[in-house]
Amino acid sequence: MAMQREPEQETIGGTGSAGLSITVRIPTPLRKLTGEEAVVAGEGSTLAECIDGLEARYPGLKERLCDDSGELRRFVNVYVNGEDVRFQDGLSTPLTGGDEVSIVPAVAGGS
Repeated sequence: MAMQREPEQETIGGTGSAGLSITVRIPTPLRKLTGEEAVVAGEGSTLAECIDGLEARYPGLKERLCDDSGELRRFVNVYVNGEDVRFQDGLSTPLTGGDEVSIVPAVAGGS
């Protein structure tokens, strides 16, 4: 019986469980902080740790995501694997290698 290989997952550096990094998708308005990178690698066992790690590499990013009390800003939506963290554990939402974090600025307006 032939053994099947697991599909290889692309990683973008960083570490996480089983050597997989956390993929962080950066919205266009914040890309000037990441050297115009749309996708960066994150680390940490929670969203808060991931954001702290991103701040260490991309200064100014955390203040765009979090307010003075350390909570996510109202106009920033963050999703882990497609799920809004406001309906999970907020900044305490657990992360594991292979997870995808998407940062989405809220859009207002219309007519």
